[in-house]
Amino acid sequence: MRIDILTLFPEIFAPLFASIPARAQEKGLVEIHLHNLRQWGIGRHRQVDDGPYGGGPGMVLLAEPLFNATDAIEAQGGPMRTLLTSPQGPRLNQETVFRLAKEPRLLLVCGHYEGLDERYRDAKVDEEFSIGDYVISGGELAAMVLADALIRVQPGAIDAESVRQDSFAEGLLDHPHYSRPAEIRGLRVPEVLLGGNHAAIEKWRRQQALQRTRDRRPDLIKDS
Repeated sequence: MRIDILTLFPEIFAPLFASIPARAQEKGLVEIHLHNLRQWGIGRHRQVDDGPYGGGPGMVLLAEPLFNATDAIEAQGGPMRTLLTSPQGPRLNQETVFRLAKEPRLLLVCGHYEGLDERYRDAKVDEEFSIGDYVISGGELAAMVLADALIRVQPGAIDAESVRQDSFAEGLLDHPHYSRPAEIRGLRVPEVLLGGNHAAIEKWRRQQALQRTRDRRPDLIKDS
């Protein structure tokens, strides 16, 4: 999978070159390419934004640099699906991550300022996504969240069982986890986890996942 990211601030993306994302790239499972939008800026000052027609606060990303950047990036590696980070998009969820992870190539366009010229959105953007019902300073953090989520579900990036047991992977939150020692400060690990009965452990984990989801995210329980 190839992930291209169009941004005004490529230096923000250092975490995508560490830990699990770094190992996935070393294995050849994914490529990440960062592109600075200002490279396609207009004039001597590489302008990428201007005030909105009709007046109002803030600045708007200009259509021309966005069009030119997208065309140039697509020419580097062939067809791609273009996604825009935007508080107006549907909220990102694990189902969407699994779907997008099957795409051979994605371009993540980081929104900024008051937004971008609507003509670019209409002509080039295939999907929008939001990471929550709040506003952050720019789309870079949202793009990083999506990229990381996509990378970790690539086959071979991490253990397949870990992906299967993740929160939301099967529509539920994850079950509780424990490790050594068996007792600390008077708090014991549940006995079922110490007995070695794998069928009983699996049943307990399922029950715990269901209960935790009912308590914390009842909206995820479709049949409740």
